[in-house]
Amino acid sequence: MELSHESVPVGEETTREDLSVAPHSRTPALPHSSVSSRTSHLAPRTRSRFAPSPTGELHLGNARTALLAWLHVRSVGGEFIIRVEDLDRGRVRPGILEAQLADLRWLGLDWDEGPDVGGRFGPYLQSQRRADYEDALNRLSRAGRLYECVCTRREIAEAASAPHDNGDEGPRYPGTCDPRTPATESLHGRSDRNAHALRFRVLPGAVTFHDILQGDQTFEPYEEVGDFVVRRKDGVAAYQLAVVVDDAAMEITHVVRGADLLSSTARQVLLYEALDLTPPVWLHVPLLLDDRGERMAKRYGAITLAELRASGVNPGRVVGWLAESCGLAAPGENLQPADLVTRFSLDLLPRESTLLSSPPFGDDLSGDYQA
Repeated sequence: MELSHESVPVGEETTREDLSVAPHSRTPALPHSSVSSRTSHLAPRTRSRFAPSPTGELHLGNARTALLAWLHVRSVGGEFIIRVEDLDRGRVRPGILEAQLADLRWLGLDWDEGPDVGGRFGPYLQSQRRADYEDALNRLSRAGRLYECVCTRREIAEAASAPHDNGDEGPRYPGTCDPRTPATESLHGRSDRNAHALRFRVLPGAVTFHDILQGDQTFEPYEEVGDFVVRRKDGVAAYQLAVVVDDAAMEITHVVRGADLLSSTARQVLLYEALDLTPPVWLHVPLLLDDRGERMAKRYGAITLAELRASGVNPGRVVGWLAESCGLAAPGENLQPADLVTRFSLDLLPRESTLLSSPPFGDDLSGDYQA
């Protein structure tokens, strides 16, 4: 199996004009709440986290991101946290969380805080942190940054001004439900008015942030995404809000995650500013891509850690292969994560995604797991 690296595209009715000021100073400071009072200072040590969703088994792409996050924080003597993103209850599968934690331990990773070991910033399940999200939503509403939205995805896609799909957020939202949009009046009498999402009002202008691996990044959320959802129609906090609130409350200093989330960071920067919170240091690591050039996914046959365990593959071989794909090991090395701590360097990591020409460990999988 060969590896190659290639470039892959990665409330109150305050008006937009009232809030249109320079980036990173566009929102006035808000009163401190339970979230901001817990984050008035950065933690004394570097703190990073891995945040799996218990919706499916961890595959090699997940494992590589987890390993890099662990190596980064361990190389500076910091603390590693496991936080579980289980807000999408309809997709959560019984037993998956326990299996994911067992897979990470099999790989040789450990953590200082998490759902199974506890810690001073718990709970570590997002489904148990809803009060924090409601508090943040109330603060944003008081600042005039939210409005109700009853639009369906189909309606947004069919809107004349909506461009093509924009990844995780879908087509750009044209502001249909914004109280200052003339078309909004026609929505007030709809029978489904009570089933509404909450959208965060995005102001025009570029958002620039620095990623310590990818360099300076600039996005235009207003043009690319528009006003985005921070609470879904079922009342559950959306990913963009929950991740900001949780990282701030847990005093996460460094966010290490896949480069597919690079564009989401601009929206999260806007939420950090609006909530008067200090953003973390960003580190987006390149992805593992399958032989089709697509991000690894179990539904498309990505090899999982559970399959490798069940087939008797030595975890040291898996760690060695993951490290080789990141430029941290020579081909064929059998390693424990601890062996790589002194080797870890951002200078060695690839900036581009890694394309797999063929599935790794294919000859080692038992018949049940062969394609």
